[in-house]
Amino acid sequence: MPTPPPHAVIGVLLAAGAGRRYGMPKVLAHEGDWLRLAVRALLEGGCFRVIVVLGAADTPVPQAAEAIYAPDWREGASASLRAGLAAASRDPRAEFAAIHLVDTPDVHGDVVSRVVAAALAGESGIARAYFDDRPGHPVVLARDHWAAVSDMATGDEGARPYLRKHAGRVQRVDCSDLATGADQDTR
Repeated sequence: MPTPPPHAVIGVLLAAGAGRRYGMPKVLAHEGDWLRLAVRALLEGGCFRVIVVLGAADTPVPQAAEAIYAPDWREGASASLRAGLAAASRDPRAEFAAIHLVDTPDVHGDVVSRVVAAALAGESGIARAYFDDRPGHPVVLARDHWAAVSDMATGDEGARPYLRKHAGRVQRVDCSDLATGADQDTR
């Protein structure tokens, strides 16, 4: 097993949803281009490994990533987040998780890298991308936050309740100069 970087960051790509408003699972959008872009962003942004959380659609993932299945994906983003963090926690090398979404195709490695750097440098180990004062992804969390994030995650809110509760500890990382960070909810 290769030696991980000093602060090993694992990518967790949430891609399990059915994409009802979009009309199809977004992991399949543009013939898988969004999936490939998101995996590449995490890898180029400093992740030593990428876990893709699937649910509504079963699709091959890029060779550099591995797929896991969230059996309760219908519960919303929280189920995918819990599955992804559980898988990440089984890797003893992982110290941080960079949580990203498959439906933000203009977020590239430079955004991930900036947010990862802020989380690594910060005292709290929590950093989140912001785009013109709008919170977005990725969100980077130190391992000691994973269990509490999973415990608080419900429905479609994912990590939002935890991030709200600890708002004073979340480093807001402005990435407006790099991307829009816009979720693609409709075609």
